[in-house]
Amino acid sequence: MLHGPKGTQQLAAGMRQAMSLPEVLLWRQLRFRPEGLKFRRQHPAGRYVLDFFCAEARLAIEIEGHAHNTGDWPERDRVRTLWLEKQGIRVLRIAAARVLQDPVGTAEAIAQYAQYGRPEHPPLQGEGDRP
Repeated sequence: MLHGPKGTQQLAAGMRQAMSLPEVLLWRQLRFRPEGLKFRRQHPAGRYVLDFFCAEARLAIEIEGHAHNTGDWPERDRVRTLWLEKQGIRVLRIAAARVLQDPVGTAEAIAQYAQYGRPEHPPLQGEGDRP
């Protein structure tokens, strides 16, 4: 299991109380274990906090709004992804807009991707996402 230091664990606990609307909507679906997979929300991983994590599938799910395309966010996301990949974790980035449009379908696609390595209805990433 991927863990973080005490400070990251405390940050993650606080972030669980202040989730964004897309995160809340997606969590309402993922908490029921689609495809029998257990997902964790705001999971500490090293110095990072993952929006969602499925340990069984070694999959991190990141919900991205417009902020992820501005300032130094793209570089920070790239560094974070490289670190996670070195830990053997796949990273799936999903546009917040997609979750807002269809949280149920997004959760189903995530579960399919986690289970089989591909979404049932590609593309999983929303319009405007970075590859």
